[in-house]
Amino acid sequence: MRYRLGVDVGGTFTDLLLIDQQTNQTVRDKVPSTPHDPSIAVINGLERVCAKANISPKDIAHLMHGTTVATNAVLEGKGARVGLIVTAGFRQILQVARSYVPGGLAGWIVWPKPEPLAKLEDTIEASERVNAFGDVVQPLDEHRLIEDLKTLKTNEVEAITISLINSFANDVHERRIAEIVADVIPEIPISLSSKILPEIKEYERTLTTVANSYVRPSASRYLQRLDHQLKALTGELQFHILRSDGGLMGVDIASSAPVSMLMSGPAGGVSGALWIASQAGYKDLLTLDMGGTSTDVALVQGGKPSIGRETTVGDLTIRSSSVDVRTVGAGGGSIAHVPELTKALRVGPQSAGAVPGPAAYGKGGTEATVTDANVVLGYLPTSLLGGEMKLDSKAAFEAVGKIAEALSVDVYSAAEGIIDIVNENMFGALRLVSVQQGYDPRDYALVAFGGAGPLHANALGALMGSWPVIVPPSPGVLCAYGDATTNLKAESSKTFIRQFPDTSKEEVILQLRDLAETARSELQSEGVRDEEIVQSFEIDLRYHGQGFEVTVPVKIEEIDKNGLEVVGEVFDKEHERMFTFALDSVHEIVNLRAVVTATQNTVEAPRLNPGDGDPVQAERFESEIRYGGKIYNAKVYDRSLLESGDIIDGPAILTEMDSTTLIIPEHFGTVDNFGNVLIRPNTQREA
Repeated sequence: MRYRLGVDVGGTFTDLLLIDQQTNQTVRDKVPSTPHDPSIAVINGLERVCAKANISPKDIAHLMHGTTVATNAVLEGKGARVGLIVTAGFRQILQVARSYVPGGLAGWIVWPKPEPLAKLEDTIEASERVNAFGDVVQPLDEHRLIEDLKTLKTNEVEAITISLINSFANDVHERRIAEIVADVIPEIPISLSSKILPEIKEYERTLTTVANSYVRPSASRYLQRLDHQLKALTGELQFHILRSDGGLMGVDIASSAPVSMLMSGPAGGVSGALWIASQAGYKDLLTLDMGGTSTDVALVQGGKPSIGRETTVGDLTIRSSSVDVRTVGAGGGSIAHVPELTKALRVGPQSAGAVPGPAAYGKGGTEATVTDANVVLGYLPTSLLGGEMKLDSKAAFEAVGKIAEALSVDVYSAAEGIIDIVNENMFGALRLVSVQQGYDPRDYALVAFGGAGPLHANALGALMGSWPVIVPPSPGVLCAYGDATTNLKAESSKTFIRQFPDTSKEEVILQLRDLAETARSELQSEGVRDEEIVQSFEIDLRYHGQGFEVTVPVKIEEIDKNGLEVVGEVFDKEHERMFTFALDSVHEIVNLRAVVTATQNTVEAPRLNPGDGDPVQAERFESEIRYGGKIYNAKVYDRSLLESGDIIDGPAILTEMDSTTLIIPEHFGTVDNFGNVLIRPNTQREA
């Protein structure tokens, strides 16, 4: 068994990438997704990609899967009915929540507060109390609890969350309640806050654990069913799930803690972009994943994606490590419209989706979309997906023509307006992860992928000043690349509130090492050998009296040598970078964290044959395009025939099975050894 398979399930297509671990050669494919049961598309795609590669499914040794099952359960409101057990006096914890309303001042007037994931009638109180130091100050009243549990049983809850005040300091009561629940309501999934998020802040801990219970039944059923189907088809292959922070985890862990895979899909794209770009020598990146409905952007610095401590899905914001991805409603299917009141062109966030889709898809869509604008301007070929999908240019012109009529301009000006606006929307998202975080985008390369990303990347590079713009091979299935090339990962954390004068370097080091052992045991249970594990550490710090903390990376060796002061210096610099100032105040530790990663993955990107710099062998024909109000003749290339070292002068269009790349006038693209197309302005061309 010499093959590994990456599978990424999207709303419209399921992407697959098969890698030969001996030769590093790849086979890619796309199959229609099956939203009612995503496992059907996974199995169909596996069989199809194996047939395409002329191998047996039993030749696959490792399958890595990015999934949106948990995400969709939250977005569609189709999770489980959750029973919640809290400490007496905290029954309304989810209803009180935090005083935050999105949308600015007007949000207080028009924002409908979302319903909590656990209803008040499904919440019971446990008579118990543990103080902040972990001391039991009131024993658990087990008899009363058993009586109250009958209410949850009568309500037919499908999952139970146990979240007690200060359980992060001592989980003895949570564990005992779990035992009682298992007796009173057998076989119901139980989530403990002391296991899911053993950190201070009872609301965030409760909400995160309730979210875990909310998605757990559906996610667990899906993963266990798919695991059984895969084993029946392939034998004893390794099956792992992509975490929100870009690592992998086993099926059992993912089934019990699915809250850690809420951002599984976007994390795959960032992991894939980092993998291919780092092999080409670029480690400071902005990533742009543009699909049919939305665009995800993220920042990677020094070969490491920016990891946030919060994950936001719809109206739900929970405490779980994830790649810091920002999403904007700008995609190939984003609908253009001209409101009657303002007569100003708008694009998105509404999307035509897969059905009916853009007018050019010929499935009944009549509203103008970004895809239709690209067709009108000549940027898209007459067919997509290797010829499987034909485009209806007449329908695209008719749809964009309605926008042109409403604006009293010609159809080409309307199409360029649509493209300019959607580019500005994505530009704003990219600024959120760069400029507004204190990073200069001119210091980063821009990696574009997704079905629509390479069409818009060159223009966005010009807006950001981010060069080169990197378009990796197979950009439409790069999320599957990320799934197939990442590694197992685990983390362990705990709250440890100490001001620097009240603790010592020895105490902090001991706590960090204990956390590392806990995290290492998770990887070891997946068969990872001790010498294959790399560990790193983080500390959440604040100035004493602050209401928030900042996460900083730390090294045990430096703490042991220089004391905790070295951690304070790192925090001061990060605080100054983020907020432009540092304080002369006592530093306070809030949380400690250990992160461990396996180093088993040795997949290398395949290399192209060297060429002579002239891409003539890939040239197919010339096509008329419009850009900046001017008409150009652009050469159209078959990207699969390009060779290393080829230089493509813009304007040019590169076509491939899963995406189309546009190089705009006054720019050029260079093909590197790994098949990446690096786009730069002509002003950067070597003399």
